[in-house]
Amino acid sequence: MPLITDPFFYAVAIPAVLLLGVSKSGFGAGFGSLAVPMMALAVTVPEAAAILMPVLLLMDLLGMAAFRNNVDRRLLRFLIPFGLLGIGVGALLFKVLDARVVAGIVGGFTLLFLAQRLLFPPQPDSPPPPKWLGALLTLTSGFTSFIAHAGGPPINAYVIPLRLSPLLFTGTMAFFFFFINLAKWIPYAWLGLLDVRNMTTSLALLPLAPVGVWVGVRIAHRIQPLLFYRMVYAGMFLTGIKLVWDAFR
Repeated sequence: MPLITDPFFYAVAIPAVLLLGVSKSGFGAGFGSLAVPMMALAVTVPEAAAILMPVLLLMDLLGMAAFRNNVDRRLLRFLIPFGLLGIGVGALLFKVLDARVVAGIVGGFTLLFLAQRLLFPPQPDSPPPPKWLGALLTLTSGFTSFIAHAGGPPINAYVIPLRLSPLLFTGTMAFFFFFINLAKWIPYAWLGLLDVRNMTTSLALLPLAPVGVWVGVRIAHRIQPLLFYRMVYAGMFLTGIKLVWDAFR
């Protein structure tokens, strides 16, 4: 069949896509990294990543349309080249690295970042992270995004300390991940992941994309900055725990 028909797949894929859509709006950023691990309960990690490609493209377009007036273009010009470099590294290492190893690295790094923020909270006058760290984290984001659509935690670790407003944070991340996800299409096709079965299954899930984004956008425009970043941290914490669990199970 040119379509996945297993009911259990849709039992995990539907909430995963909705969660991904909400995270694309900026509200609960970090939760989106749970989408592939959730779907990997029913299919392989490469299959899950490939199925989400058209869904991500539609979500990115919707996110950019919703936040087109809230973009830090200077920051974006700095981030995109390093993110694309991470995509290239991910494409070259995709068949070499075990997805569980990547999950463990991303999860462990995410939890370390949160521990650092909790134990050593930034002061109002603390300087932004250095550019070299931003370059490294953005490259890591492109790499983990290519492997398992888990680029949120590394890039959040750099952008959150910049203290952007919720709308500016969300808009900038929407444009960043549009370019990152668009760059994945050619290497995904080169690796043979964009087959008829995966793409047909993706089309079946596609109507859920605007639902998740719409819910998240409605919340993002009404949430206070303090609560917004608390939700970001909560999403990153759950993501980190889930990814580390996947690495050792």
